[in-house]
Amino acid sequence: MASLEEVFNRIKDSKKEQREIRLIYKDALATSKDYQDILVEFEAIKDKKKKIEQDVKVQFKNELEQLEGLKLDIKTDNELLGDLALTQLMKGETVEITDEYENKYQPAFSVRFIKAT
Repeated sequence: MASLEEVFNRIKDSKKEQREIRLIYKDALATSKDYQDILVEFEAIKDKKKKIEQDVKVQFKNELEQLEGLKLDIKTDNELLGDLALTQLMKGETVEITDEYENKYQPAFSVRFIKAT
């Protein structure tokens, strides 16, 4: 079985190779005249789209404010749900949720590594 260090280094090397390939690809696109022409057209269409979206946002101002409030409520409730599940798990209790269709949900925990300071 591979060690943590070996797998970490393999991931780091793969990410470096990914960056190099992406850079080569972006350079090739930058030198393509057809691609550059399409980018100019794309920007014009994007500006037109943005103007239409702004006009519609003015019409739906109240709904969009309500949407932002709901978004914040969902984020807060998701954090609370995670905290409650972790607390229940640390107490040794079973952590499971059943929805209105009798579907059962169990928590999925993940581990991330960040650079130590």
